[in-house]
Amino acid sequence: MKENLYKAFKNFTPYINGAENMKKYSILIPLVEKDNKTHILFEVRAKTLRAQPGEICFPGGGIENNESTYDAAIRETCEELGINNNDIEIISPLDLFVSPFNFIINPYVGWLKNIEDLHINKDEVDHIFLVPVDFLLKYAPLEYINTIGINRCADFPFDLIQDPNYKFKTSPYPTQFYIYNDYVIWGLTAKILNNFLTTFKDNK
Repeated sequence: MKENLYKAFKNFTPYINGAENMKKYSILIPLVEKDNKTHILFEVRAKTLRAQPGEICFPGGGIENNESTYDAAIRETCEELGINNNDIEIISPLDLFVSPFNFIINPYVGWLKNIEDLHINKDEVDHIFLVPVDFLLKYAPLEYINTIGINRCADFPFDLIQDPNYKFKTSPYPTQFYIYNDYVIWGLTAKILNNFLTTFKDNK
């Protein structure tokens, strides 16, 4: 047993418990220089999409088999914006986002070197817009605290729990809203944006 334990864990790399059953995505927070200011490029999803039509997001999507998270972020950005991978310069990965809804997002931040000749994929993207980073750094988003809990199945074996009055835990789940002109950035996009801005402010 002892030898088998050492053998089993010799080259083991820890990750996220249950990750094998989660969907995995990569996204890019694209930075753009315009008028001597740094902006973030956002997409508005095509209104014909089945999931979140018309909502604001970053370029990104599902990670393909045998594809790295890094390569997926670049590929998806190129496909959605119609640019070449040479037009993207990745600065850094950001904190993983593990959703309570069974998926993992791998965010990156990087430069788009040229947006003068975009060929936007209209099947996925309705249009794009830019927001100055300085505005976002000064902006305090609206925040609402929701609560996440578990709805237990009808045949959950409560009799196997020692305490019949067991207090199942819930968790606060903040939702942020960034408002810029007529655009409202919220949901997962706002969470990842908030993480990027906080990390930048804390480390610059």
